[in-house]
Amino acid sequence: MGNIFSQIFFIPAPVLTEKNCPDQTGRVFIVTGGYVGVGYELCKILYAHNATVWVAGRSASKAEKAISSIKDASPSSNGRVEFLYLDLSDLKTIKPAVESFTAQQQRLDVLVNNAGVMFPPKGSVDAQGHDMQVGTNCLGPYLLYQLLLPLLTKTASTSPTASVRVTWAGSIAVHLAAPQPQGMIINDDGSPTDQGVKPNYGQTKVGNVFFAREFAKATPQTGVVHAAFNPGNLRTELQRHWTGPDSWIVDKLMLYPAVYGAYTELWTALTPELTPDKSGAYVYPWGRFGSLPAGVETSIKGESEGGTGVAAKFVEWCRKQTEAFA
Repeated sequence: MGNIFSQIFFIPAPVLTEKNCPDQTGRVFIVTGGYVGVGYELCKILYAHNATVWVAGRSASKAEKAISSIKDASPSSNGRVEFLYLDLSDLKTIKPAVESFTAQQQRLDVLVNNAGVMFPPKGSVDAQGHDMQVGTNCLGPYLLYQLLLPLLTKTASTSPTASVRVTWAGSIAVHLAAPQPQGMIINDDGSPTDQGVKPNYGQTKVGNVFFAREFAKATPQTGVVHAAFNPGNLRTELQRHWTGPDSWIVDKLMLYPAVYGAYTELWTALTPELTPDKSGAYVYPWGRFGSLPAGVETSIKGESEGGTGVAAKFVEWCRKQTEAFA
């Protein structure tokens, strides 16, 4: 219970904020869902410190409004902020987005997989017919990362050690809402079983933890460092489908402004503490290393290590579901 409590109440003050963020001149970031909520607040901080920021998402109108606001807030910035059209709930949009990006940028320092969907109406599916949360929170980000990996690896080869990163959005749901104890229940083919809307959300957040840990194994070869993070309990558009008395109680007693989630993401993206040997780490609000549930760790370990190998099986299923779009 202590691990849950420490992510919700009496959280230590953020270490890295807009006040002490180092200069990001010459560095390039992609932030999915960067035009609202936590992603917007992160883009605002990065641009203010001279980064080139690509706001990735499916709504050009929301992006246009956000970009205008980001520029207005930091008129003296030497950075850039651009829109990158992609829809994580439609795999066929991702390769064209990556091709558009790589035609315009010669490097990518940090990919922030910030976007996600939580508790959509029961039966919601993505463009390829997968559960909406699985598609948007896992399959889309998986494919985006795989297609950007060559550029990330190239950037890492000429950049300071551990400065090129991919960060993956977890949640308190990893500890509270995912099926216990293993975090994800899979079918024989590696796909997550349908547990209902709320547990399915928890499973997708565990899926992002699996990505961080599985892909971290390649850090010695690629130079790309990974981490998953719980941004914190925040007031954002993510809760738009959440209704009922429990949502009111949580909103009044347990939610923080979205900018605090940006502090978690900023720390994960930039902290010098995330060294290659810590690739695959899990980050607690508002920027500190934390532990995962024991059952999730068992799912991450292979059978030869005394685990169940669930993580590797799920990642392989994601590969198979996305390979036709790569």
